[in-house]
Amino acid sequence: MPKYTTDDDLDLLNELGIDTAPPQSGQRSAREERIIAGFEEIDRFVYEQGRLPQHGEDGDIFERLYAVRLDRLRESEECRAVLKPLDSRGLLDAIDDANLTTESPVDEALLAALGVEVAADNDVTQLVNVRSRQEIKAAEEIAQRTPCQDFEQFKPIFDQVQRELKSGLRQTLKYQDNAAVNQGDLFILDGQKVLVAETGEPFVSDYGRSDRRLRVVYDNATESDLLLRSLQRALNKDKSSRRITNPDFGPLFSHIPAEDDLPTGYIYVLRSRSDHPFIAENRSVIHKIGVTGGDVKSRIANAKKDPTYLLAEVEIVAKFKLANINRKGLEALLHKFFSSVRLDMELQDRFGSQVQPREWFLVPLEVIEEAIEKIKEGTIDQFRYDANTVSLMRS
Repeated sequence: MPKYTTDDDLDLLNELGIDTAPPQSGQRSAREERIIAGFEEIDRFVYEQGRLPQHGEDGDIFERLYAVRLDRLRESEECRAVLKPLDSRGLLDAIDDANLTTESPVDEALLAALGVEVAADNDVTQLVNVRSRQEIKAAEEIAQRTPCQDFEQFKPIFDQVQRELKSGLRQTLKYQDNAAVNQGDLFILDGQKVLVAETGEPFVSDYGRSDRRLRVVYDNATESDLLLRSLQRALNKDKSSRRITNPDFGPLFSHIPAEDDLPTGYIYVLRSRSDHPFIAENRSVIHKIGVTGGDVKSRIANAKKDPTYLLAEVEIVAKFKLANINRKGLEALLHKFFSSVRLDMELQDRFGSQVQPREWFLVPLEVIEEAIEKIKEGTIDQFRYDANTVSLMRS
């Protein structure tokens, strides 16, 4: 099995004193910054423990790492020159009362296991010169991706998706942090199209979180066997990552962002104040769902004269800002999604004509909010509304 590097692994490396962040800019060189960062971890240990770090197979892994590092720093004239002005505790010349031995083979193996190179000439920069985040990412890509042996069955999918994106049948949406990932989903990650070809059985990780193994195929004929949470993290980190919509979802979102991402309208949810017996009895679950490009309050100013609003005053119970949205398409999608619970009622307008409002639904507000969240994620096509359980169910 490939060895995967996760955020948790990187956090552990940081806890161990291994600098995984890109070199900082400034007057010092990148090498000097790494030397100082490693020394500061030792200094913090001494401050907290009140003693120098010790070697020994039975010792704490952190302490053993710091002890080896301190030996290397002391042996290097280059490092002593860099650190001397910062060594307020005199760590570079301090002598521990306990027997301080040189690093054992066990400690050398420990460093190797942590991915820290120890040069034969004891050059301390090899100890602290751990791979940068970019290097880790590159190595991780090599480790994770392998040639896709049956890519011929996936190539037509990618070709079709490209045609549908070009024609506008599909759109791309900004990926929402940790949004759902399911079999068949398509994304753009690091400039490549990604297909979730297979999903394994869910399991609980060592950290008590649900996860599952995925088979992910890329449009460059490679594939990865990685965890769902790993893919989510990668999509979160890539600020340009996108979800590719299902054709049934419709071209609701513009793929060309507006300047400063200005709002283009609102989804609004209204509740009627009508004294009609049926409405009064079910007021808490009867809602009007609409989309407007203007001010919602202005839109409902004359509600009691308009059969669209059940000829009664209404209250705004929820409002959601939209950006780069095809408003008519979004409204049509919401109405279609809840069509099974559309309010079936006829009213007589002020001219005596029978009118049947089409934008009122028997659905709780929290379910409407959940559906809107699925739209934001780009996964609404994977769900349906079940009136029996009053909840969204996976299709």
